Amino acid sequence: MNIIAFAVLFLVLTFSAFTAEIPPDQLARETTDKIIVLLKANKDAYAKDTKKLYAMVDEHVLQNFDFRAMSRTVLGRYWREASEEQRVRFTTEFRDLLVRTYATALLKYNDEQIVYMPFRFNPDDRTATVKSEVRRNDGGPTIAINYSFYRMDAGWKVYDVTIEGASLVTTYQSTYAARVQKEGLDTLIKSLAQDNKAAAERKTASNGGKAGKTK
Repeated sequence: MNIIAFAVLFLVLTFSAFTAEIPPDQLARETTDKIIVLLKANKDAYAKDTKKLYAMVDEHVLQNFDFRAMSRTVLGRYWREASEEQRVRFTTEFRDLLVRTYATALLKYNDEQIVYMPFRFNPDDRTATVKSEVRRNDGGPTIAINYSFYRMDAGWKVYDVTIEGASLVTTYQSTYAARVQKEGLDTLIKSLAQDNKAAAERKTASNGGKAGKTK
């Protein structure tokens, strides 16, 4: 499993149900256990029917991500220059991209061990970072992953993950900034939409449906 796959996998496993009442490190451990149980019990079903996998991701993960904030950070100055319609379209397609990435990463989970570092947290803190290490089963080096989140009235929202010092959001920001500068924002959004649609059609075909025919 590559570094990006590890990143999205353990972002999903760790931050799927944050609330303001439970310390983030405690909730991270409890939620990780819950997702792993679901994954082990249903992995074959998820692999055969991605709709079930996406539904699980939607129920346990997506409500705790601030996709608009992530999209704003990823686009940077291009977000400020974009119309509201472009912002909505980009956020929608970027969200779908991450959903597909997370779902794919979940299917690659193979009992890797997650070890959490000592955590310090004050009740009045508005931001926090949970540090962890992923100990791989294939003999590869330990991977350090830090999760960044902030508190809203509704609870904690994930906004970034850093793997071995590299921010996932910053990585997308660098890639998309170059593409927007070269192609324009509308072209980038169209490309993301096409990729998302093509991926959905491939999944439909592999599950016994007919690629190219979607509702």
